[in-house]
Amino acid sequence: MSVTTTYRTCPRSGLQFENQAEWLIKANAFVGVVWLLIGGLLAIGVVLTRWPAVHWLPADTFYMVLTAHGLDMLIFWIIFFEIAVLYFASSTLLRCRIATPKIAWAAFALMVIGSVLNNVAVFQGSSSVMMTSYVPMLAAPNFYLGIILFAVGALIACFVFFGTLVVAKREKTYEGSVPLVTFGAITAAIIAVFTLLSGAAIIVPAWFMSLGLMHVDPLVYRTVWWALGHSSQQINVAAHISIWYLVAAVVFGAKPMSERVSRTAFLLYILFLQLASAHHLLADPGVSTAWKVINTSYFMYFAVLASMLHGLTIPGAMEVAQRNKGYTKGLFEWLRKAPWGNPTFSGVFISIVGFGFLGGITGVMMGTEQLNLIIHNTIYVPGHFHATVVIGTTLTFMALTFYLIPVLFRREMIAPTLAKWQPYLFGLSMYAFTLVMMGAGTLGVSRRHWDMAFEGAALAYEWPGAAYLMMGLVGITGMAAIAGGVIFIYITVGSLLWGKKLDSGKVSPKFTPVARAAPSAAAQSYGSLGFAAPGTFVLAMVFLVAFILYYFINWKYLSTLWGLS
Repeated sequence: MSVTTTYRTCPRSGLQFENQAEWLIKANAFVGVVWLLIGGLLAIGVVLTRWPAVHWLPADTFYMVLTAHGLDMLIFWIIFFEIAVLYFASSTLLRCRIATPKIAWAAFALMVIGSVLNNVAVFQGSSSVMMTSYVPMLAAPNFYLGIILFAVGALIACFVFFGTLVVAKREKTYEGSVPLVTFGAITAAIIAVFTLLSGAAIIVPAWFMSLGLMHVDPLVYRTVWWALGHSSQQINVAAHISIWYLVAAVVFGAKPMSERVSRTAFLLYILFLQLASAHHLLADPGVSTAWKVINTSYFMYFAVLASMLHGLTIPGAMEVAQRNKGYTKGLFEWLRKAPWGNPTFSGVFISIVGFGFLGGITGVMMGTEQLNLIIHNTIYVPGHFHATVVIGTTLTFMALTFYLIPVLFRREMIAPTLAKWQPYLFGLSMYAFTLVMMGAGTLGVSRRHWDMAFEGAALAYEWPGAAYLMMGLVGITGMAAIAGGVIFIYITVGSLLWGKKLDSGKVSPKFTPVARAAPSAAAQSYGSLGFAAPGTFVLAMVFLVAFILYYFINWKYLSTLWGLS
């Protein structure tokens, strides 16, 4: 069945944007950035309150702000942008029309209504239950209804994505296997369906409970909720790793070192990654000891293997492409001669390193049952997930946005010097922020609590001076990272409003085969380049040494708390 539409070929990238898909990508990405702005403003309140010397907000306001910050950043900003990525990875990379555009717009409307409804409920002051919203704490009914509407919209968008893949296959817009970036997006969408259905299984009963229609067992809620709460991060991991492959392709013309290895790593994510929620439940009686052991041991090993494969193959693909261009002196000329002034590349590379060393290593440590005893429910945990979600996902999405401003939105980027430095300010500030937060957590500082000193408590606790120093540094580095976020918003919004309009490119009634010389060709085709990447293998060994050292340092910490005789 032929459908009337048009395809615009971007003269800069060679990418072809189907009309409806282009508008859907723009709309989801734009609304996502709006929620990033709101969540970032709320972060100021969180950071300045956890900073002991400032301690800005009163308790009630702090918990309200923290609830909205968590939902706006971890759910609304990221998932809106991920839906844009799904449409891009299907319609744009496969050069086909979007399936059921009307349904896709309805999904977008549900997501907007749900996210706004949830925020209104929070700011009315009756839903300061934080992101986990554990029962028997109850929020207003609209808090849960907003999440439900948003999740339904996101679920529909995932099925529109799958439908678009069917359209591409049926209309033969590509040959052979789908590109690796699209394969990664398929992984993210599969995990998203699992995550959203898990959320429905527990959020819908909680909504009924808020209406007085039923009772929800707190233990059941907590156990099932983590299939939503932690698995939502696994959507992020699959999505931002897909973008890493995309950036390697469009910046360097890099193909994967091995398509089979990379695709196997994505498959391991589907099978094992979302099971990593086990480390949130290790102290709970809701799951069996066998389940805990299997998940924190064997299943986690497969998920970690997948991430280590991606951590090797993505920089390796960049290295192989650079060596093919003549950058062959020593182990690291390819890296020295990389385009460090290009914010798309620098943002992604900073993200890869930070996600691996700070998010990956600490995630494995937290997922080890014995070591989890050291840091469970300390501020170490948000330190870890800021390394994964903010350094890993948010910074990657920022880097992709710099690429999309001229390619998708057809605007010249304003303030190019600011744009060049933004990934360094934001990314390196987040490096420091997560490190000091995890340091404070190692000293026992609690997460979620308004006042680390517990002033006025019947049983006061005197923290060591290092804990106050670490939390002070959390405040300073957090504000530096927020400044980096403000610069990103200024560049993004400013470019859309005031940036020079660029040539839209040729518009045609049907897709055309991607030209071999097109800058996007490597991202839109199947193929491998091989493993000639000695510099990357050295960097991988550095990572493994850091991994081993940190792992056993934490066993030493544990030995001081848990004496054996």
